[in-house]
Amino acid sequence: MSERIVVVGFGPVAARLVEELLPSVRSGLVQLLVIGQEAEAAYNRVMVAELGVGRTTPEALAMADAADLAADGVDVRLGVKVRRIDRARQQVVLSDGTTPGYDRLVFATGSRPVIPNLTGLNPDPSGPVLPAGVTALRDLRDAAVLREAVAGRKRVVVLGGGVLGLETALAAAEEGAQTTVVHNGPFPLGRNIDRGGGSVLTAGLRAGGVRMAGNARSTGVETAGPGGSFSALLLEDGSAIDGDLLVLSCGVRPRIELAEGCGLPTGSGILVDHHLRTYHEPHMFAIGDCAEVRCPDASCLDCRGATGPSGLVGPGWRQAEWLAEYLVLLASDGQEAADALAPLPKEQPGVVVLKARGINLAVAGDNLADPWDEELLEAGSANGRPRRQISQWADPEHGRYVKMTTRGGVLEGLVSVGMPRTAAELVVLFERAAELPADRSLLLRLDGPDQLDAGGGNSNDPERTVCRCAGVSGAKIEEAVLDGCSSVQEVSKATRAGTGCGGCHEDIKGIIEKHFQAAAA
Repeated sequence: MSERIVVVGFGPVAARLVEELLPSVRSGLVQLLVIGQEAEAAYNRVMVAELGVGRTTPEALAMADAADLAADGVDVRLGVKVRRIDRARQQVVLSDGTTPGYDRLVFATGSRPVIPNLTGLNPDPSGPVLPAGVTALRDLRDAAVLREAVAGRKRVVVLGGGVLGLETALAAAEEGAQTTVVHNGPFPLGRNIDRGGGSVLTAGLRAGGVRMAGNARSTGVETAGPGGSFSALLLEDGSAIDGDLLVLSCGVRPRIELAEGCGLPTGSGILVDHHLRTYHEPHMFAIGDCAEVRCPDASCLDCRGATGPSGLVGPGWRQAEWLAEYLVLLASDGQEAADALAPLPKEQPGVVVLKARGINLAVAGDNLADPWDEELLEAGSANGRPRRQISQWADPEHGRYVKMTTRGGVLEGLVSVGMPRTAAELVVLFERAAELPADRSLLLRLDGPDQLDAGGGNSNDPERTVCRCAGVSGAKIEEAVLDGCSSVQEVSKATRAGTGCGGCHEDIKGIIEKHFQAAAA
């Protein structure tokens, strides 16, 4: 008898799981039910801001087709909410009155936007109430609201200085909107970047037409616009920032209410072990933004210092691919064979990349130490470990800044603004935990005037990771181009590169252009 698998949630991570399970559905090995709360099938939520400024289409964001899946035997239910999960009966209680059963259940509920506790907003996580002209820019309807404001060259206020907020503000400004970013702290990306990089980034944002309001604490929203719509963001110092649209970009929180409701242990996310199984319930799993991989074994070295979900699509996709293999083994060969599968590999530290025209930024690792800290100036080592060393270079007038944090010559942190080739090389070295050259200035010269004809901001290493979301190397993209792919869309279809955050589109385009230039030579 085939295994009944229920997937709760139908976002990008669930879409990848479904895609990987399709062959087993077609063969009859598993029965698959996918429940999506939205009326649309899975789409690329990471690119909603691009849709909101008119740079892509809903069709380009689509990641699944409900009709095609139904034709393959997948039971897809859209616009349906899971009210609760009955673990004792192994049933899912749905808003349409049905109670389908399951042998395995996968939580892929993702995350919800954080709604700040401001006067005029209702931050209730079960159903926040936002006035007209306020959006969290999370779904297709939010994108339509932003699109109307940008098309009308309205005043857009972005609350939050994270990557998504900055990308949205820059893109809206480039498309003609009057944009202001309001954030705590002296500079944006305060959790990721150091003072020097933050200052150069702020100057670059202003040069891109974005007004920056730093060290600003919001207290409420004013709704004196047409029909009671948003008209101003009120600040703690008594001032106000006028606008026609307020975009809330204050981070996200995992959606764990269903898991909590049926008694599963949670932390910041749904707690799962290295087989993505929930605690005390081997029939239930969690992947993506809602899953917190931290096994119950307190002595597990991989779990020491573990944090909550990353909020990135790449780790979720890798979880989906691994879990699909595990579930198929369970259905075909049983528990013993499935447990023999090598556990999910530990995720490497993430790299923050700002995707915006005219601004190149890459940040990774620990960047908070200053070159003049006393600890760094003392000779010798601490606790038997080599001391950290900081190499720093700044050219604020031209919007360029680099900082490298090393220990024993190995790169542990980096900040690069306005130095695309240096950034590309540093990211490769960081991901491989490789040693930097003794003369750090060699890396800075990658962006020198004699390198202007080198093309692109890529490392020349063919094995470098071009698409971090899908884990696709430059060599694999070059292979697809050699096989006839001549556009980013064709490469994406063949390799999955560029199907996540979209930050690698220019790099893919560069590889394609380099190939055709060489062919024409």
